[in-house]
Amino acid sequence: MIRTARVLPPLLLLPALLTACGTEKADTGDTRGAASADARDPASPSVPRAELDARLRALGIAPELVYVTDVPGFTLAQQSVGVNGDDGFSAAYWAKDGAVLHLYAERGSAADCPQGYTCVAPAKGQVVRISGEKVAADVLRGAADAVHRPASAELAALLPPVPTATVPVRRGDLPSYGDGAPDDSVGEGG
Repeated sequence: MIRTARVLPPLLLLPALLTACGTEKADTGDTRGAASADARDPASPSVPRAELDARLRALGIAPELVYVTDVPGFTLAQQSVGVNGDDGFSAAYWAKDGAVLHLYAERGSAADCPQGYTCVAPAKGQVVRISGEKVAADVLRGAADAVHRPASAELAALLPPVPTATVPVRRGDLPSYGDGAPDDSVGEGG
């Protein structure tokens, strides 16, 4: 009983600690403004579109299915950017009041729009679905109306950073023989 009383307080703190996970936020600036600023400033670095498309394909996302939106008061959550379905695209946008917009782009048509979503068909055979948590219907419609293909600078800011090559870590607990698995045997009586 006393042991349970000692273990219980740390376990009660675990949910509070886990709520802080996944709170990385993207730049709160307007991404369209950043793209046009890059176009005006010749000194700003730009990544070739072919390289950005290759990064998308490496993530499993078809470059032609990448769409973004601009909604006042909402900011892209960069950690939410990822693949949707086979080769579609998904992203989430957050607001300070706790509202969340979800954007899903995939192959299909707006005719099959599920209930609770606002759908647009920006190109033949492609559909973008917008849904939200704590979001009014007019905000969803505005987000759908603002759906567009990202400019190169906007796409570069959207994608996760390129991983840098690192030297493998040498572990001291692996034997130099056999399959390399650690030896966790305890021996006789153990």
